[in-house]
Amino acid sequence: MANMLNRRRFTELILAAGAGSSLLPNHTFGRAKPTVAPGKRVGIIGLDTSHSTAFTKELNKPTATADRATADRPNPDWKGYQVVAAYPKGSNDIESSVKRIPEYTGEVKKWGVEIVSSVDELLRNVDVVLLETNDGRRHREQAMQVLAAGKRVFIDKPLAASLPDILAIMDAAKKGNVPLFSASSVRYMNGIAGLDKSQVVGADTFSPAVLEKTHPDLFWYGIHGVEALFAVMGTGCQSVMRHHTPNTDIVVGTWADGRVGTFRGTRTGKHTYGGTVFTNSGIVTLGPYGGYNPLLKDIIRFFDTGVPPVRPEETLEIYVFMEAADESKRKGGASVRLDSVLKKAH
Repeated sequence: MANMLNRRRFTELILAAGAGSSLLPNHTFGRAKPTVAPGKRVGIIGLDTSHSTAFTKELNKPTATADRATADRPNPDWKGYQVVAAYPKGSNDIESSVKRIPEYTGEVKKWGVEIVSSVDELLRNVDVVLLETNDGRRHREQAMQVLAAGKRVFIDKPLAASLPDILAIMDAAKKGNVPLFSASSVRYMNGIAGLDKSQVVGADTFSPAVLEKTHPDLFWYGIHGVEALFAVMGTGCQSVMRHHTPNTDIVVGTWADGRVGTFRGTRTGKHTYGGTVFTNSGIVTLGPYGGYNPLLKDIIRFFDTGVPPVRPEETLEIYVFMEAADESKRKGGASVRLDSVLKKAH
């Protein structure tokens, strides 16, 4: 009888332990708050984009390994950087962004991320920042807070929702000597890495170009394909012409050395990314798109070194190109010089 009671008690303890374990932090239901070395604490501003959850999961998840001794350690690719805190806002009025915040807040909490109530609170608890707010109209205000705190910052696309705001952010970063980096992950799609730009004689790229009424036309989504164009052509575009229809945009840029690069933005059909690069030695096909990790590796390298992988001059020219495309649209497809657009924005 005593043995039976002992076995019953043992069984009850095992079942209780099993039930209790489901309430503890684990890979599925949530992880404990990360313990991160000084200098490696990442903060996120804006949980209204899937980029926030994708970056958090990648930085905070354990390494996939069969070795039990290392199975719960972070991926060495990320050099110890982990997301420790996030401020959820976020757009105030873009519905597709606002409705994501509760879901994405819950997602990042599963990875041990503390949710804070202000940007100031975030900045007191992190070393570097991913500014992920989907709404570029909020970037100037939020970026200024980060730059004033002297934190290295990656600003996801768009850098801002107007050219004057972009110039203000870049000027503040320069004056404060605070490293700033912004890029689209499409810059890293197959075919671009290792390309000898000195051999490129022209290029055509394409991407979705969904419009958002609160942003200049190409800033919202067309930037992906435009950035790929500059990744292969380099800087030096002088003028732009844009042909616009409800379903398609075709933007033709002429570079100072006579080369021509085009961007096709689509709003119907299958959404995808790619392009063709014409070189002295042959034709290079771009694509497929390879996801966020190549960009994330450059972000981590940037956090470590303070050197942006894309020169500020190139980032600025990308936005001047897109603003010139808007001006061309307003002028019925007429050619617009980039220098005139930049002068107007100052």
